[in-house]
Amino acid sequence: MSEVTSMAWVYYGKLFDSKFQAGCLAARIRDDWWIQQYRAPRFVGIFQTKSGRYGVKCLW
Repeated sequence: MSEVTSMAWVYYGKLFDSKFQAGCLAARIRDDWWIQQYRAPRFVGIFQTKSGRYGVKCLW
């Protein structure tokens, strides 16, 4: 029997005014997983909202 897994984006609950701020959080999520003892995300990305603010999304 094959296992079915659904992949969904997980969005961090804070928006930032600059892409640099969002990039710092993305780097921390990407690099600190082994310190915090959780599974590493497959992808960490930055997105921009229509209002011009930036956010971070992860795919596990």
